[in-house]
Amino acid sequence: ESKFPEAVKCYTEALKRGPPKVNQEAYKVYSNRAACYTKLGALPEAVKDADVCIELKPDFAKGYSRKGTAQFFMKEFDKAMETYKLGLEQAGADNEELKAGLQRCIQKINMGNSGMLSEQEQKERQAHAMADPEIQSILSDPVMRQVLQDFQENPKAAQEHMKQPAIMAKIQKLVNAGVVQVR
Repeated sequence: ESKFPEAVKCYTEALKRGPPKVNQEAYKVYSNRAACYTKLGALPEAVKDADVCIELKPDFAKGYSRKGTAQFFMKEFDKAMETYKLGLEQAGADNEELKAGLQRCIQKINMGNSGMLSEQEQKERQAHAMADPEIQSILSDPVMRQVLQDFQENPKAAQEHMKQPAIMAKIQKLVNAGVVQVR
């Protein structure tokens, strides 16, 4: 029998009684509540608590792990990958939990790019990506629209675009999010 709802209440009460300004260990409470939210399927809440945890203690690996896990379950593999990478930079490159999370993301992204995800998983992944303001911004940028059109119609122009780091980064973001597939 899960006691996660009760745990969320207890952690919330602990934060009321000992908020970050008076409790230097409050980041752990946010981390633990994020874990409970993840277990309950309240993934946006888990991400919010993990963000607060990371803000309070940027070198605490668990904060990145909690956030990456929630993003992974939200099918936001590209964002989870970025979170795990940042965690490895900030909290130590030898953290096994962060390395394993990063590998899971890379595996899912590769599966999506090679057509190995189920149709349902692919649809969920694309729906999440299309709701992402950063993805929307890339797709509504007239320059990027031309670049994407060139990829379909003018391979030589596409190769020229790929020499520009900013465009390459945006294309990689679209590929990792499952919006664009490379064959």
